Amino acid sequence: MIHDFNKKLINKHDLAVGAFYFYKNHIISEIKEGIILTFENCTDLFELIDSYYGTTIPFVYISNRKNSYSFVPTGHFKSTKLFPNFIGYGVVAYDAINSKVATLEQSFLENETKIFDNLDEAILWVDQLIKPLI
Repeated sequence: MIHDFNKKLINKHDLAVGAFYFYKNHIISEIKEGIILTFENCTDLFELIDSYYGTTIPFVYISNRKNSYSFVPTGHFKSTKLFPNFIGYGVVAYDAINSKVATLEQSFLENETKIFDNLDEAILWVDQLIKPLI
């Protein structure tokens, strides 16, 4: 089954760290090649998340790992405190290395997490998480 991703797209934002696709209850990120992602260089992203979801609309973040980049995983501790409505974190990993990195990331999050090998499965998972809450 192929999911029509653009049908529900609210807006796309190109930020210094990557592209972010905002939907009703989820975000898909595509971080730029070679970026070092930190809590501090995500302030623009946090402002956008707040403008779309505030602290009450439930949402899921999907990291679509098309590119190679690094991040400081302890930033998850700070960012999840900003959004009590953040309910899940999915990673679409296209190779074994990114899958291992995603497994490590899971230990830094208390939210529901899952690793996928394609974006369509990740979107279906979002629907499963969101449906009971709306």
